[in-house]
Amino acid sequence: MKRVLAIILGGGAGTRLYPLTKYRAKPAVSLAGKYRLIDIPVSNCINSEILKIYVLTQFNSASLNRHIARAYSFSQFSDGFVEVLAAQQTPENPSWFQGTADAVRKYLWLLESFDVDEFLILSGDHLYRMDYRLFIERHRSTGADITLSVVPIGEDLASSFGLMKIDGSGRVVDFYEKPKGDALRQMQVDTTTLGLTPDQAKQKPYIASMGIYTFKRQVLIDLLKRSLDQTDFGKEIIPGSAKDYNVQAYLFDGYWEDIGTIEAFYRANIALTYQPQPPFSFYEDSAPIYTRSRYLPPSKLLDCQIIESIIGEGCILKNCRVANSVVGLRQRIHADCVIESSLLMGSDYYEPSSESSQHLTRGKIPIGIGEGSVIRKAIVDKNARVGRNVQIVNKERVEEAEREDLGFYIRSGIVVVLKNAVIPDGMII
Repeated sequence: MKRVLAIILGGGAGTRLYPLTKYRAKPAVSLAGKYRLIDIPVSNCINSEILKIYVLTQFNSASLNRHIARAYSFSQFSDGFVEVLAAQQTPENPSWFQGTADAVRKYLWLLESFDVDEFLILSGDHLYRMDYRLFIERHRSTGADITLSVVPIGEDLASSFGLMKIDGSGRVVDFYEKPKGDALRQMQVDTTTLGLTPDQAKQKPYIASMGIYTFKRQVLIDLLKRSLDQTDFGKEIIPGSAKDYNVQAYLFDGYWEDIGTIEAFYRANIALTYQPQPPFSFYEDSAPIYTRSRYLPPSKLLDCQIIESIIGEGCILKNCRVANSVVGLRQRIHADCVIESSLLMGSDYYEPSSESSQHLTRGKIPIGIGEGSVIRKAIVDKNARVGRNVQIVNKERVEEAEREDLGFYIRSGIVVVLKNAVIPDGMII
């Protein structure tokens, strides 16, 4: 795998994940109370022995740069690296990234300097565990110019994805972006060709792109230089190359979740608490997910009831009930609180106990969840100050709302409390 260079696409402004992307790039959003989204593809690369990794970003990349610098440092005797390539304006390219392909195109001058055989293109907002070595081996054994990683899906989800058709050898022969009706039924394929059993193939007769691609080095360079008006891989570059190039499909049959929206992000995090076996597990020695070491103390639970939940490092919980929730780093939850089906991202720093007590005596609100508060089906971003006897329960069952002036949004019925927000005592959301 020394002959492979990975490129992780950090995405644009992250509008679908807003307001979680208000102060950070999409790959820097917290995950599972401990990690960040970028840790997933980077860890998959490291576990697959692919150690040359670039991350392309252009929005709010300060915290992402800091995380990568602190989390991933390879030995000086290795040629491995994880580096951020931020969008930049030059005399030749005065504009920002216009799409996934355009982002790579603007750094071709750098990528061409590497003596590698393949470029591996990855997305920065998916949750999955994958051995890219098998993907690369399939690409090489079929003599493919481009290989796409695909997942089999059923009819209920098919119209939400870009679908493709394959021939008997696994070669991609047709694309269709989010088809419906008769166009959807025409995209059915025999997925037994990719290794599914007849029963599985009947349940999942469509194949969708995961947004993970392997290109032969020169093929990627030629396509990006030749099609200067095409700015996106999935919508333009790859569909347009099927006739002239050998484009193959590689079946991925493990857990995969696109967590680019608030609803999908919330669902994927809460699913980590499911028993007896969550759909994705961080408890796997053979392929660990790496992140920054913070050297935090163990969490302290004082007379608490914890039910099917994840509690991050360095937390202090006192006389509260937490159920089906994920609690992030350094989170403080005070007495008589109820947290259900929620994601609390924690805090970036500890507020000194003397300062916290002064906040209370002066009528101000300390970082954390105040006494007697109830939080259900919500995401509370970092450093939020939730006062006493607050109810964050979406009482009116609102589906969409933007109340930035009050410190929260509602997306798909999920209340999202902003980073650094202050929710006053007794407030009901």
